[in-house]
Amino acid sequence: MKVLLIEDETAAAQNLVAILKEVAPSLEVLDILESVEESVEWLRSRPQPDLLFMDIHLADGESFRILDAVEITAPVIFTTAYDQYALEAFRLCSIDYLLKPLSAADVRRALDKLERLTGSERREYGSRVQQAVRRYEETFLIHVRDRIIPLHRDRIAYFYTSNERVTACDHAGNAYPMDKTLEALQAVLPEADFFRANRQFIVARPAVREIAVWFGSRLSLALKVETPERIIISKARVPEFKAWLRAVRPTE
Repeated sequence: MKVLLIEDETAAAQNLVAILKEVAPSLEVLDILESVEESVEWLRSRPQPDLLFMDIHLADGESFRILDAVEITAPVIFTTAYDQYALEAFRLCSIDYLLKPLSAADVRRALDKLERLTGSERREYGSRVQQAVRRYEETFLIHVRDRIIPLHRDRIAYFYTSNERVTACDHAGNAYPMDKTLEALQAVLPEADFFRANRQFIVARPAVREIAVWFGSRLSLALKVETPERIIISKARVPEFKAWLRAVRPTE
C-alpha cells in the first residue's frame, strides 16, 4: 500500500513514519508534504496514493482546501492537535481522525479499519470526504489559540480586511480571525446571501440595516452591528447592489 503524508510539523511527521514502520512495515511512504500548495501540485501531477494521512491545519491554511482543489478518490485519515468536538463532521466521512500526539495503537486501529473495507468501500470514503468539504464551506473552523470554533456562515454579518488580515464579525458583534482572503471567501460564499461591497467588505444580506445616498451618487451602508469604518458602494456598483438586495433569496 502506498501512503502519502501531509504534515507540516517535522517532529509529527517523523513520529508517524516511525509508527508506520512499526505497525505496518510493508507500507510505502511516497512523500511528506508540508503545505496546501505543495500538496495540490503533487496530487495533480502524480497518481493518487492508496491512503492519505492529512493534518487538518497546515501553515498556509486548512488542508480541506486541498480537497477543494483536487478530486480525491483515496481514503483519508485526518490528524489534528485540536479537540475533537469541532471535528465530528469528519468522523463518518474519513477512515478515522486521530488526535496528536499519535500513538501506535491509534494508527493500528485506523489501518485495521481500512483493511476490512472492500475496494468499492474505500472509494466511497474518498467520495464522502469531498462531500464533507462542500459542507465545510458552510462552516468555517476558526483557530483561536488551542481551540477550534465552528462558525456557520449564517452567523456572519460581514467580512473585513485591513493590513492583509481578514476578520469575520457575527451578528452579535464578535470578531474572528480568518485565514482566507476576501477573494477566496467570495469564491465559496453564496452570491444570494453575501455581497462584495468594496475592497474592504463582504456583507451579509440580513446584516443590512439601512442605506443612505452618499456623495457622488454612491451609497453608504449601515449594518445592524458596528463596523470598523464606513461601508461605501461605488456609483458603478449601485445598480448591482440594489438588484442583489431586492432579489428573492432562494430556498435550499
